[in-house]
Amino acid sequence: MTTACAECPVRDSAACAVLTEAERDELARAGHTKKLARGETLFSAGDENSACATLVSGALKVTQYDAEGNERILALIHPAGFVGELFAPFPQYDVVALTASKVCLFARGDMERALGAYPDLAIALFRRSQEDLHAARDLLALGSGRSAGEQVGGLILALARAASDTSCHPAREFDLPLTRGEMANMLGLTIETVSRALSALEKTGALKRRGTRGIELVNPAQLSGYA
Repeated sequence: MTTACAECPVRDSAACAVLTEAERDELARAGHTKKLARGETLFSAGDENSACATLVSGALKVTQYDAEGNERILALIHPAGFVGELFAPFPQYDVVALTASKVCLFARGDMERALGAYPDLAIALFRRSQEDLHAARDLLALGSGRSAGEQVGGLILALARAASDTSCHPAREFDLPLTRGEMANMLGLTIETVSRALSALEKTGALKRRGTRGIELVNPAQLSGYA
């Protein structure tokens, strides 16, 4: 097993976990790791040099801009998540780092060859893409007919689940990958409304804020009704 794979924190949860060690080593030789600073673009819409990647650490946003230049966040990518265009000539959206991040990056042609060689990998990526699609739909649905407190509470719980090492329960402590402005962007609220909603959730005992980004879930059950 390559050193990079042996030390990878998502080696047991990413799509490549279905491969044998020999198969994973072969796949690793076709790709390379890349570090991104917060705000750095991984993929740009219309870029002809299309590629795909598994997120090793950090967080990414999938975003687009309307005719007036307003950003709309369409999805969030968390560790072990897969992002990229395999069946389009070039990316349709921008993919940008929300925090300092690290990805395992592959040229599209190399990934297409790997999918042909390893059917189990193709199935795993299909399953991962389906899970990510459902998660993106759930996030977009948060703004439908709910109060600001319910929207923010639901988003906090979704981020806590994404930050957890297990699917059984959300992380009790984690750092928000989104700024107040980015949360407002996703939910169609103002930054002031998001801040008031967070303060209200803290007063009710649902959560505690730790510094600028830190969140501690005190009563996850209280938030579960919002998600």
